[in-house]
Amino acid sequence: MLQYFKFLLLAFVLGLSPMLMAEPVDINSATAAELSKALSGVGASKAKAIVEYRDKNGPFKSADELKKVKGIGKATVEKNRAVIVVGGAPSAATPAAPATAPPPVAPAAAPVPAAQ
Repeated sequence: MLQYFKFLLLAFVLGLSPMLMAEPVDINSATAAELSKALSGVGASKAKAIVEYRDKNGPFKSADELKKVKGIGKATVEKNRAVIVVGGAPSAATPAAPATAPPPVAPAAAPVPAAQ
């Protein structure tokens, strides 16, 4: 019985290992090559379809919107949900805003003694 339990535990760990090692991928900025590499069950043609859909319809608002792409179903989205990131697509026309420090905080004024 203990041998059976060890086998099940090993099978479970090995089954999870690809997901644990997978790098997150932003579906709004990744290339077709990056998508096919990062997403399980997504080959070159499906990855190309994702990019074409995104180019035609604008950025994805959620991972579930991938189901609107021909060839991508619920099972594929669920299998990859842990690595899917939905960020904004960077625009070449809009430069990134420079990081700014928060404004300095003025020291508190000393209390004024009350008139007697």
